[in-house]
Amino acid sequence: MDGLVWLLQLLLLLLTLPLHLMALLGCWQPLCRRYFPYLMAVVTTKSNRKMESKKRALFGQIKGLTGASGKVALLELGCGTGANFQFYPAGCRIICLDPNPHFKKFLTKSMAENRHLQYEQFVVAPGEDMKQLADSSMDVVVSTLVLCSVQSPARVLKEVQRVLRPGGVFFFWEHVAEPRGSWAFLWQQVAEPTWKHIGDGCCLTRETWKDLERAQFSELQMERQPPLFKWLPVGPHIMGKAVK
Repeated sequence: MDGLVWLLQLLLLLLTLPLHLMALLGCWQPLCRRYFPYLMAVVTTKSNRKMESKKRALFGQIKGLTGASGKVALLELGCGTGANFQFYPAGCRIICLDPNPHFKKFLTKSMAENRHLQYEQFVVAPGEDMKQLADSSMDVVVSTLVLCSVQSPARVLKEVQRVLRPGGVFFFWEHVAEPRGSWAFLWQQVAEPTWKHIGDGCCLTRETWKDLERAQFSELQMERQPPLFKWLPVGPHIMGKAVK
């Protein structure tokens, strides 16, 4: 099976050789960071249509997590275009964090369309190093389709626990690997080296539920969901919450 994966990866690499050469020469990443927000604006609009009821049910739980300020202090990791804003309860104080500064104009548009929220700041930083945010300063942290593309999910979750107050909640919705040994997992393995370039570092074969289980939250609730788009190599999703 490993030999077949390697052979098919090589074939796909040859078919997409210009992309890999650009990445090798350092030309692709700056270009990708500029176009990726436009791609995500399209994808998140489509996924929100499919996931509206699930997201409303998940993020509806935020309302009861008011902190000492009387409002919910919410940090969104990998905020992207602000596609989740419409699902957050009124009055949340939002801090947006993303390593890609080119999302800012999309965020500005989403902010204008969601006046029920209070926007604090846009922090350009990776999830592994959120030193701009104080310990125990957040009531809620949200991550949707983010842990697939970070350098270290374990380090991100450690930072999430640091910035959450005791009893604070981490809400997540992430795509994960297909079952090992399945043909679907094989195709994820084949596509992953090329997909990482297209998806700005997105890994198809991450078993993110294991990172969540190892993070030792006081409570973890999680459900598995089928893939949203059958025509993409992106696999099933996990959705749920973890309490500090």
